Amino acid sequence: MRLSRYALALPALLGAALLVTPAAAQSAADRAADGAISQDFQEDEPVTYFSQSWLIDTMNRRTSESIRDVPRVHYGYYVVPEDQNRLEARLALYNKFGGDRDVIKPLLWLLNRNDLENLSPGDTLVVPSEFGLDFRAYSPFPRYYAGAADLDKVVILDKQIQAWGAYHRGELARWGIINTGVESARTPSGRFNVNWKQDYRVSTLSPGFGSSAPDAELWEMYWVMNLHEARGIHMHQYALPTSGPASHGCIRMLEPDAKWLYGWTDTWEVENQRDPISSVGADIVDQGTMVLIIGDDISEPPRPFLHRDAYPVIRMVDLPPDPYAVPAGSPQQKAFDRLGGRV
Repeated sequence: MRLSRYALALPALLGAALLVTPAAAQSAADRAADGAISQDFQEDEPVTYFSQSWLIDTMNRRTSESIRDVPRVHYGYYVVPEDQNRLEARLALYNKFGGDRDVIKPLLWLLNRNDLENLSPGDTLVVPSEFGLDFRAYSPFPRYYAGAADLDKVVILDKQIQAWGAYHRGELARWGIINTGVESARTPSGRFNVNWKQDYRVSTLSPGFGSSAPDAELWEMYWVMNLHEARGIHMHQYALPTSGPASHGCIRMLEPDAKWLYGWTDTWEVENQRDPISSVGADIVDQGTMVLIIGDDISEPPRPFLHRDAYPVIRMVDLPPDPYAVPAGSPQQKAFDRLGGRV
């Protein structure tokens, strides 16, 4: 694969061209990359998942163009009384904070990473001082990122908090929650770029791929954004369990986030491309939107709040002062760093 028209030569990377085409039409490398992402679509253990339809309005809520006009919130505790069953606990909770279940439930679910259907006496929830605000009001990402003020766009994925944030010229544009890789298949850390995107695809390794049977099992992927072509690491929509890391290396996102990010990010600029997606044999002239994957790996549910005796404190993501100081996460990125004189 050639990285640019300036004749920087590198060994060919494995192509992660995820196309809905017959398997025979794909290279062995393409099918291998298919397998990497398809592992995320294997049957999961019984777990509790976020109901994505419940969360759409909350996650998409915007009250102002600039985050300068978004109110700030603080947090407190709500303890479920000992004399209430689960239904009574939920109803009392909604009534205490205004009565609108469609506003209260999804926000508390996202903040606590906890399914409110299973509330029990004595359970403690973190609650904000105000509901129904622009969703950025509840962000664990700083509102401003000075180190990215000169970058048109940058995306941050934090593995410890299990959350993502997008910055436009250093100002927080959106954030959400994610699932990264389990202990046996960690999501790689480092600096990446969005390579190619595909809004929908069916994995060629699906058990029912190529079958016309109505009950054929197909692994469907939506809003796929490739970050590491050689390893087949992507951001994409998929079911998110509340239990923390769950994927085989890819970054799972909720539908509203994946769809928004798909439209917001830019892909690489490629010349002499033989394949509609893969860069194998092509010239990568320019890279897409920068993506930083940071934070320590965890194997348990994330803890987005520090629980002090008097009140909870949101754990803010520690952004790197200089995005370019984050080590390159792929051979492609390392090659561009050499070309740009960064190493």
